[in-house]
Amino acid sequence: MEALAGWNWELDGWIVLAGVLCAVAAALLGNFLVLRRMSMLGDAISHAVLPGLAAAFFLSGSRSSLPMFLGAVLVGVLTALFTEWIRGVGQVDEGASMGVVFTSLFALGLVLIVQAADHVDLDPGCVLYGAIELTPLDTVRVGGWELPRAVVMLGCVVVLNAAFVLLFFKELKISSFDPALATTVGFNARWMHYLLMILVAVTAVASFESVGNILVVAMLVVPAAAAYMLTDRLPRMIGLSVLLGAASAVAGHAGALVVPTWFGFQSTTTAGMMAVAAGLILLLAVAFGPRHGVVVKFVRRRQLSWSILAEDVVGLLYRLDERGRQPRPNREALREMLLADRLTLWLVLAWLRHRGEVVIAADAVLLTPRGAARAQGLVRSHRLWELYLVSEVGVDAERIHDKAERLEHFTDLGLREQLSAATNTPRIDPHGSPIPAEHAGEESGGAPAN
Repeated sequence: MEALAGWNWELDGWIVLAGVLCAVAAALLGNFLVLRRMSMLGDAISHAVLPGLAAAFFLSGSRSSLPMFLGAVLVGVLTALFTEWIRGVGQVDEGASMGVVFTSLFALGLVLIVQAADHVDLDPGCVLYGAIELTPLDTVRVGGWELPRAVVMLGCVVVLNAAFVLLFFKELKISSFDPALATTVGFNARWMHYLLMILVAVTAVASFESVGNILVVAMLVVPAAAAYMLTDRLPRMIGLSVLLGAASAVAGHAGALVVPTWFGFQSTTTAGMMAVAAGLILLLAVAFGPRHGVVVKFVRRRQLSWSILAEDVVGLLYRLDERGRQPRPNREALREMLLADRLTLWLVLAWLRHRGEVVIAADAVLLTPRGAARAQGLVRSHRLWELYLVSEVGVDAERIHDKAERLEHFTDLGLREQLSAATNTPRIDPHGSPIPAEHAGEESGGAPAN
């Protein structure tokens, strides 16, 4: 952490602020690109504005901000128009139309930039990768304060994008999820689309000097995609994307100073590390998102499978007791009957013992009264489903066991009562086995408590 010891707020503070503003401006619009499945359109616009930059350089002979800004925005809007035109006229997929437009314009822009570089002080690498480290050196006077020009420009873009999202939130929400409904309720979804694309172009151009033409795509897409993995509520998604974008900017600059020192280097580009930090945040969201995370889904699937196996264990012990089978099964016999692996069965039995539903005596696994009560409800569910499938659905009795075995694990007391009422409170299932009563002590064919 020695690299952070020399942190200078007059330099590093402005660099971080520029990165945060860039990330926030991009994330505000990126949510709607992600929801519309148009993430690549931000990529297309951010690449295709290069001909506008080059044309501005040729016409103005300098890197004046206003000509560069207007030229890039104009080409960005034309990119959206051309994409829609090709998709409509050519009847091609939207992704294909984006590919045609942005690759053609990007190639043209690179050629023009190389030509312009002979006459204008223009570094193609600066356009592509940004120069956020130079942010504090280019200042303008605002109300008696000397502020970095990039910070002022990006601050204005943040205000513009935030105002757009707040003022047209309802329209953006409806047109993102159901464009036909948006038109039906009285506003044109196509115009919202073009207005969004104009602001994407403005944001991309304003971000060039901070994160460059390529890396602005990460700020447009990655924080919003990470937020999408964390929540299903749009307002919360927008707020999370802003926080994640800002966090990636801060972590990116700190990482650019610290991480290279681990490998014997002095530093690396902040813009590149911002994208890396955003990517790492996305990976964490993909892995640990509360509903869609890969790790969370895996854990939930394992918990469900263990829960089902635990119910299978107590249900099997109940049926064996019901038939008066002797000797009582041990762990190995249970594993063979349930086709479970040793480790999983060991864990499940340990959990059942912790819950007080089974005991192990002389290597035999026995139900406790608590386990017998749970098993009684499970077996009752199974046999009620079997009777219902035969009497009400008309399924052949030879084909009902597997279906009832799946349904029994998701049947609660209320559903059992409905099944019992629908089948006239039966006592015998289609195979002649007694259907246990709902409560212990009632007349039933339940297993004795051990």
